[in-house]
Amino acid sequence: MPPTKLLYLEDMTMLTADATVLDVQKENDKDVVVLDQTCFYPQGGGQPYDQGIIETADDRKLHVEEVRFIDGLVKHIGTFTGDGAFKINDRVTCHVESERRALHARFHSAGHIVDMAVTALGLNWIPGKGFHFPAGPYVEYATNTEVTDKEKLKSDLEQRGNEFIAEARPTSIIFMPKDQMHTVCHNVPDYIPEGKPARVVMYGDFGVPCGGTHVANLRDVGAITIRKIKGTSGILQVAYDIVR
Repeated sequence: MPPTKLLYLEDMTMLTADATVLDVQKENDKDVVVLDQTCFYPQGGGQPYDQGIIETADDRKLHVEEVRFIDGLVKHIGTFTGDGAFKINDRVTCHVESERRALHARFHSAGHIVDMAVTALGLNWIPGKGFHFPAGPYVEYATNTEVTDKEKLKSDLEQRGNEFIAEARPTSIIFMPKDQMHTVCHNVPDYIPEGKPARVVMYGDFGVPCGGTHVANLRDVGAITIRKIKGTSGILQVAYDIVR
């Protein structure tokens, strides 16, 4: 089976797309559909999956509850309603739930804004794991530098991050080989996943290797707050939030 084309990589605002059914399965009492292409975001990179509906012209529907990327294929997991299940080669239309996508894009972009602020303040931290779920988002950094005044650093990061938001920097996408990403990115991690196109998301002139969805303009994030900074054994965790 050919890999699923990931439409959201090229257009992060896409919420509707037509596709062809490649496979229909049953897993753990849930209906699973694989398409030739999708605008649904599968969970990964610290960002939750999309939800929504996939439907045929004759009103058969899959209510998509979960989306996963496995070995090059996107599995849309949920429950069929209407007049029955999909069949292979059916033409369908994907509809991503817009409010959920928008919220997760804001949280994801806010995590990268924290990194922009860290870089702007000249902190010699190496970005690591990110958790961009609405419940307790944070980003982690490797550093050997001790933070002596966490409250001041919280304030400085928050102020600088919100200054970037006020600049209303537009978001754009560049596809490039991993070995060239250092030309536009402050940091290029070693763990860029295989099986997906190598993509850089640009916030103005600040590049981030990332395969997730993001806001079209930093002003769409609204505002960020830094909840706390904590860390042990050379790992600092910066917990943040967005104003909702």
